[in-house]
Amino acid sequence: MKKFITTAFLFTLAVAAFAQGAPAAPTKSLFEGQFLAHIALAIAAAGCGLAQGKAVAAACEGIARNPQAAGNIRTTMIIGLALIEALVIYVLVAAFALH
Repeated sequence: MKKFITTAFLFTLAVAAFAQGAPAAPTKSLFEGQFLAHIALAIAAAGCGLAQGKAVAAACEGIARNPQAAGNIRTTMIIGLALIEALVIYVLVAAFALH
């Protein structure tokens, strides 16, 4: 799973890095900015869904083991979910910037 997340992250960075320059030839390739932006957004959304599911499952397990700490666990989980979702929003902004 770590290899998949690392590959998805590097792929997202590559999209942002290589989408800056204008194409030299007037021909359009399938692997230009818009297509890669959509693929990066799909990968980021899938990774976000997996990460959020794992975070919620871990929080539920933690609350089940220690019900007195439910408030602290819930607060930490919500902050973590917001940070996870922010990564997908960054990719979405980059995809809109390419249009």
